[in-house]
Parts: sequence; C-alpha cells; structure tokens
Amino acid sequence: MKAPDILILEILKQDSILKMSLFEQKELASTLRHYSQCTVNFAEINKLSQEVISILNNGAERGILQDNLIKSLKNTGQLLWDHLLTKSVKSRLQSEQDLDLILSIDEELINIPWELLYDGNNFLCLKHNLGRVVRTQAQVSSVQYRSLLGALKMLILANPTNDLKSAYLEGLSIRNQFDRKRKEIKIDFKSTSIDTHYVKKYIRDYDLVHFAGHCEYDAENPKNTGWVLSDGRFTTQDILTMGAAVSLPVIIFSNSCHSAFTSGNLISEDYQEKSYSLASAFLFSGVRHYLGAIRRIEDPLSLSFAREFYGHLVSGRTVGESVRLSRLSSIAQYGAGSIAWASYLLYGDPNFALFKTNIKKHNIKSKKDPIFLKKLVTKLALPLVILAVLISLKIWLPTINPSTYLLFSRSQKLFLKGANLEAISLCEDVVKKDPNFLAVYPLIGDIYGRLGNPDQALKYYFDYALRSEKRNDKKHLSAAYIGLGWIYHLQGRYPEAKDFYDKGLKLSRQNKDKLNEADVLGKIAIWFIDKGEYEEALELLTKSSEINRERQHLYKHKYNLACDYFNLGLLFINKDDFLAAKQFYDKSFKIFDKLKLTYELSDYYFNVGEVFYYQKEFQKALDYYSKGLKIDQEQGNLPSIAADYNMIGELYLEIGNLKQAEDYFNKALTVCEDIKAPLDKGYAYWNLGTLYTEKGHKHKAREYLREAQEIFRTVETSDYNDIKEELLSLYGPA
Repeated sequence: MKAPDILILEILKQDSILKMSLFEQKELASTLRHYSQCTVNFAEINKLSQEVISILNNGAERGILQDNLIKSLKNTGQLLWDHLLTKSVKSRLQSEQDLDLILSIDEELINIPWELLYDGNNFLCLKHNLGRVVRTQAQVSSVQYRSLLGALKMLILANPTNDLKSAYLEGLSIRNQFDRKRKEIKIDFKSTSIDTHYVKKYIRDYDLVHFAGHCEYDAENPKNTGWVLSDGRFTTQDILTMGAAVSLPVIIFSNSCHSAFTSGNLISEDYQEKSYSLASAFLFSGVRHYLGAIRRIEDPLSLSFAREFYGHLVSGRTVGESVRLSRLSSIAQYGAGSIAWASYLLYGDPNFALFKTNIKKHNIKSKKDPIFLKKLVTKLALPLVILAVLISLKIWLPTINPSTYLLFSRSQKLFLKGANLEAISLCEDVVKKDPNFLAVYPLIGDIYGRLGNPDQALKYYFDYALRSEKRNDKKHLSAAYIGLGWIYHLQGRYPEAKDFYDKGLKLSRQNKDKLNEADVLGKIAIWFIDKGEYEEALELLTKSSEINRERQHLYKHKYNLACDYFNLGLLFINKDDFLAAKQFYDKSFKIFDKLKLTYELSDYYFNVGEVFYYQKEFQKALDYYSKGLKIDQEQGNLPSIAADYNMIGELYLEIGNLKQAEDYFNKALTVCEDIKAPLDKGYAYWNLGTLYTEKGHKHKAREYLREAQEIFRTVETSDYNDIKEELLSLYGPA
C-alpha cells in the first residue's frame, strides 16, 4: 500500500466536543470530507497536561528522568491519546509510520501537549514528522511569503546579552557546520552587543534565522514578549509591525526559553501560551516555520539538537523530518530521560524543504565507509557467545556433566586469550560429550569467524539453529538466526543477512526477548549504514540503545549499550560529524574499560584513529592504529588484521609515503590469501589500484581495479559502481 504524501489532522473544539478529520493533503479541496467526534472532559485533559509538565520538570530538576518517570510520561501520554482522539483517527495514525503530519487545531487547544500523545508504542512526535497549524479568531492580514531565489542567506544571533557562553559556542558551531554549503547559503554570524535596531534593520534580509539567547515573556502585556538583546527586547509587537511591510524569514529557530517567569530550567504551566505568543507573531508576519524551545536546555543538548536539525535540513530533508530525526538523535545520545527531545515545538508545514534534495542512497564512499564497516566486525561477534553462555548456565548447569562444563569454560578462556586452535579442540570435545550443550556451537562458529573460515562458522551456527529448534528453545534459536545473519553480512551477502535478521527480530519480539531484539536491531542498523541509509539506521540504534539503557544493570545489556554507542559513532562519522562520533566512541570506551574488556578496544582505537585521520592529525591516527593492531594480533583475528593493514596503508597513502602504503596493502592481500575474506581482499585490490594510479602506472592500476570490481560485482552496495566510475574516469569504459 502506498503511503499518503501528507496527512492533516484537523481538530475543532465546540464546547465539550472535539470534531476531527484525518485526511491526505490532496483531499483538502474535496467537496465532502468525513469527520468523527468525541466528547471530552477538559478538566481531566487539563489535569493530564499538568501531569506532563510536572513529569518534565522533575527531569529538569534532577537532570534526567528516571525510568519510572519515563513510564509515567508514557502512561499519561496514552491517557491523552485515549481521551482526545476518536477510534477511527487512532486506528489510522497507528497504521502509518514516518508521515508528514500537520496538526491543525483551534487556538483554545494549544495548551495540550499533542506531541507527547502516546499510542502504546511511541510518542506522536517520534513517530511522525509533526508540525502545528493554528486556527485563530484574530484577524489575519494577507502576508506575502518570502520567495527563495538564488543563494540563501542565514543570520545567526548568538549570545546577544554576552552572558551565555554556551549560546556563543552554539552559534559558532552552526556557522562552521554550513562551511560546506557556502555556494548555496551565505552565513552572517553576529554575537554580543546585538541591539534591537540591528535586528529590526536586517532580519528581513535573511531566509533563515537562528537565535541562541534569552527570551522573556510578559504576562501583563504579551505584546512585550520577545528576544532579550543588549539594549532591551525585540518584541512580538516589533515583529507584527515589521511583518506588515515586508515578509520575514522562511524559518525561525528560536533556541531559547521564556526565562523571565520560570525558575531555572523548569517549564511553566502556561508554557504553550508563552511559546505560541512569540511563534504566532512571527507566523502572522509571514514566517512560514517557527521552531522553538519550551524550556532552557542544557549545553551540550541544545547544541547537539541544533546541529542535528541543520544537518538534516542541509541534506534536503523536510523541516518536520529534520525535527523528528533530531529528537531521535537526542534520545540515542543522551537517553529518553534527557527530555531535550520533548522540549521543542514546530509551527508550520512539516513537509517544507529549504534545500534541494541531496539525500543519497547507497552512497558509500570508496575509502571510508567500507573500512569503518570492517572495524565493526569484532565488536559484535563476542556478545553472542556471552549470551549463549549466560542462558546455558541457567538452563543446563544442574544437569550437564561437570567435566563438560569445565571443558567449555576452559575453551572460552582460550578464546579470549587468542588461543583459537586450542579452543576449537576443546569445544569439539564438548560436542562429543554433550551435543545438546547449545552454548558451544556459537563459540566454535565465532572462533572460525576469527580465523577467516566463514563456511565452518556457518556450519556450526546452522547446527546451533537446528538443535535449538529441536529443543524448542526460542531464545537460542533467535540468537542463532542473528549469528547466521551476521556471518552473511560480513561476507557482503546482504539479502541472506537481512532474511535471517528479520527472522531473529520476529522471533525475539514474539518471545518478548529484549536482549536479542536489541542485538538484532543494532545489526540491522549496520546493514542500513552499509547501504548509506543513515536515518533508518539512526532510528534502529535509538530503539536498541533505549532497550539496553533501561536494562544496563544487567551485564549483557550494559555490554550491548557500549556496542550501540560504538555503532552510533560509526553512523555519525559517516555523516561527517566527527565531534559527535568521537563522543560516542568515548562513551563506548568508558563502558568497556569499566567492564575490564580490554580485548574489545581494538575497534575503538582504529575508529578513533580514523577521526584523527580525517582531521589531518596523522601521527595521532597512526598511534591509535598501532594499539588496535596489537590487540588484533594477540587475538589472532585474521579478517580484522587484514582490515587493519588496509587502514594503515590508506594513512600512508594520504601522507604520500607510497612505499609504506604499498607494503601494508600487500600485507592485507597476503592475509586474505590464507582466509576467506572477499571484501577485505577487494578493498586491498582497490587501494592498490589507487596507489598505482598515483604512481602513474596506469596498466597495473587498471588490473587491480578490475580485480576489485570483480569481487564487488555481486555485493549490494555502491562499491562496484564506484570502482567502475574510477576506471571510466581514468582509462575509458571498463
């Protein structure tokens, strides 16, 4: 079924009745349109709305919402969902996902926290690209919306009162974020000593305005509400007066709060009216979209949300989707308890895109994404072993032969030390003694994976699945499906991988097995990263990290949370956000270090080293690479060592040391000759092709690029076409 383009939820208040229609935008001009209605106890709705404010303020005072309060927020949001919407509207909204949803409401309904209605699975603002449109009794004069012609212009107003260092850093960071778009947008950055005359004089010259500072609300005279500048306020009255003459910017992002009558960063009971007071002035004056904060948001959450929002906007995404994805990113980084994700309101059509679409699918870059994928390999292999061990001990320890368990325990210790062949020998003894001891099968499979023998790894994981199925052990069966998917994934066999992932996800959800559910969500996210579909990956990692964060008192979930942070670092570096990537890698490191899992740090060292690589700090990058390589060599992880050599070779290639680069690429090839690691081998050929192009040896370069192209011919990423383009650009048709 084709999803509708834009949904409009129109809600009219008539005494104690709400009349509502949910329809597609193309139906707006229809002669007839169905509506449903429900009777509402507004005293109860007001009480529930106050409960939402109380819960959010509790989080503001403590710095974070505890799990019980998040649960309470969901319960209250679900009661609002139950009472405010008709059955037909609820059914339609539940059946749709990731839609542009325009909430068209009467002015009397703005105080309801619509964004936080909870349908039993998700909040409305996390499920849909939601924007508010308000029907008002006030006289609306005809406004002429700004036309967008040529290069866009943006004004950043940061810390006008010179007392908010974080606001200054926010503005500076956003300005730097737009550096790559200088041909498409001109940025003017203004900080400190910003007076009302300056804003009145110049704000109409810009298409996009970002304000980071104080905002004050005047309860006695709402028209005196406004941004606090160095000499007073830029008020709603000022805005209305200006808008009558010339149209104002298309988008206003007011990353501020109404600070005059609130305590600290708490939300006042009339926060919606305060937010709407400033928003409505801009909207009446021709601003098409207003995004505002309802409370003071702590640094770095405020900066993170703003950077993420503009990152999506610049990529060509709509305003509504940019807000929703920024909410999800905030949850992924700081947890649902941070409540920053719930602290923004968008007024306007969520389907509006400021920039031309620049969202690419399957856009893996030739020398970055593939290598980062390979440094994820070892990070996600061992959790399956630990999972199997924990479950098996609980189930079988009273019944199995103690000597069998002793053999298994010894084999696991050998695996962790990198004594792989000895570990396999002991594991095979376990299989002979007790073929139904399920925990041994994934361990053998992972050891063969480390040795670069995926065929044997698959054999033991299939054995694991068959025996789990015979015993009707759904947790083990789900883990087996996930493990099979991962092995296929690492070989570039994406359809088979996704098939097993889907089986593992379905089974884990049927069994209410949160451990396996989170594990497979993380792996599917990597599947999407490989395809260049980063927003899909972000949503999955957000869900995975939330599951693990809520249960991090359990060892396995805490371990998997570290993996989630690592994968989020991978995601953000693919989006060229090196600061966020480094922050996530460091979060991952802290957990692994706390758990004393030093053997897990190879991937951390390589990926942080890659951050330094892209920041041109090559010696730091090489130092980190060396630490990671040493760990992989101690573990005897052959596929990972091949990837290590490729990455080190790339560094030498970048700094112009072609001899060292060639040595490392050849080392990678040598390792790959003894194992079955086609993708690593393909990258080594590709790198050598690039190197010989640098040397001017076109014939040899062509040979290596053809070898790489042949390997990637059946891999469902953009690598094959990228290599083909490289060949075409250098030598004519390949």
